Formats: sequence, structure tokens, C-alpha cells
Amino acid sequence: MKIIDVKKANKQENPHGVSVNKLYDTEHAQIMHMELKPGESLKKHSTPTDVCFYILEGEGIVEIGEEQELVSKDMLIESPAKIPHRLMNEGTENFRFLVIKAPRQTDPTKMM
Repeated sequence: MKIIDVKKANKQENPHGVSVNKLYDTEHAQIMHMELKPGESLKKHSTPTDVCFYILEGEGIVEIGEEQELVSKDMLIESPAKIPHRLMNEGTENFRFLVIKAPRQTDPTKMM
């Protein structure tokens, strides 16, 4: 059995300059824990694989293609491969979510 404590998980450098911890990384899937502090956001980008986001805490705005929605705790959002997307925290509380990529991404992310 392998147990990962989010607070002790490996921090990941990223082009967004936000808090990212790698929780799970195999040849088949990848799970990252992200936290956006108030006012932080991801830069618009697209990934070569499908992604889903599971909201753990707080509220934020998710933008996928031309759509924008307010999302909150216990919601799962699907983001298809190659569609530009980003998440934003315009609130006053931290916004924490899991980023799940399956299959695991092998080609680079495209920044917009």
C-alpha cells in the first residue's frame, strides 16, 4: 500500500506559477493537486489528453473553450483534449482541486 500526504507530496514547477503537488504518476494516469489562492489563475492552455477536475474546496471559475461556469466543492468537470481551458479563483477563499489526466499525458501542454 502506498499513501501520499498532499502536504508532503512532491511540488511541481509549472508555467502558471501556482501550487501544484504530484500525487499519482504512472504510465496510465496522472493526478495533481492544485491550489489557487484568491486572485490566482491558470494561464489558458490545452493538453493533448482528456482532463477532468475534481473540486475539493472553495469556488472558482472554469473556462473550457468558449464556456465559463462557477464551480464548487464536490463537482467534477470534464475537459476534452486539445480544447483551451483554465481555472480562476476570483473569490476570497482558497480554491483546491485535483487534475486527473487519463491516459497520462506524454506530449507537451500548449500554452495560449
